[in-house]
Amino acid sequence: MNAPTPDPDCIFCKIVAGEIPATIVHASDDSVAFRDVAPQAPTHVLVIPRSHYENAAALADHEPATLADLFTTARAVAEAEGLAGYRAVFNTGAAAQQTVFHAHLHVIGGRELTWPPG
Repeated sequence: MNAPTPDPDCIFCKIVAGEIPATIVHASDDSVAFRDVAPQAPTHVLVIPRSHYENAAALADHEPATLADLFTTARAVAEAEGLAGYRAVFNTGAAAQQTVFHAHLHVIGGRELTWPPG
């Protein structure tokens, strides 16, 4: 299967391509992790696939190994940040507050996280 074409209007595709700066904290062959510009906790990192899929469900359908890599990267980020625990969150669809339609995993920690969230 061919990888999808980057979306020229997608901010995350532009970060992957190096066209927009980001504070990269980890990278693999399949993913890039960088600090969120509007953090919701002391540690708030976004882990994105290098390939463009609209959301986590589409990524799972087309590149399940890349989806697994996002979680492996999330663990590596949490360990590097010294987090005792962390939350890994996908917002899928506008109704779930997804605002950038490029699959991305939020890694959130560094403070007490309440349940249920928002």
